[in-house]
Amino acid sequence: MEERENGKAALIASIEKDARSEADAILAEARKLADEQKAYGEKQAQAILKKAGEKAAEQSEAAKKKILSGIDVEVKRRIMHAQDSLLKTILNRVEEELHARIKNKQYPKTLLNWVIEAAIGLDANAAGISASKNELDYIDKAFLSEAEKKVKSYTGRPVALSLSDNPQNRLQGIILTAEDGRTAFNNQIRTRIVRNEREIRKRIYDTLFAEE
Repeated sequence: MEERENGKAALIASIEKDARSEADAILAEARKLADEQKAYGEKQAQAILKKAGEKAAEQSEAAKKKILSGIDVEVKRRIMHAQDSLLKTILNRVEEELHARIKNKQYPKTLLNWVIEAAIGLDANAAGISASKNELDYIDKAFLSEAEKKVKSYTGRPVALSLSDNPQNRLQGIILTAEDGRTAFNNQIRTRIVRNEREIRKRIYDTLFAEE
């Protein structure tokens, strides 16, 4: 039992290490984008405030306050829009970055972790793997055997893994389908992002916008 728990902990640690590595690279790019976005936003805000100040100077004190209040709301609205736009851009960059890593020598290990994670989540005796065209090159007998051994060491139960009848998917990542075809575990990139989007958005916001 202790060995099994240690195995699960090792798997989680490995997956988290991969995720942190991916997140660090993405956040580095995000900071660059954020600096550019902030510089542009500041110029826009300054232009708006200058124009508003000129207009307000010609109005009564009450009108001036109303104008400046409206400008403050508009500036905040534009900042929120810029933040949301940046977050969407970063999430798109996540997909692009991970796609670019397919040819990286470390990618098979990442793919293996996704298969193991899906096999544990699916909890089936036998399952077929579907992957994108470029990823199928990594899924050979040795890969499948390694995945089966890892799943058994982590869960204590055997699982038979093979390529599915329709092995090729258009999207990056894997789908593991139980032998009976009734259940599946989707570990494609887009699904993983959606599954963890709330946490991803929180981390990006805390990193880039918390001080604001």
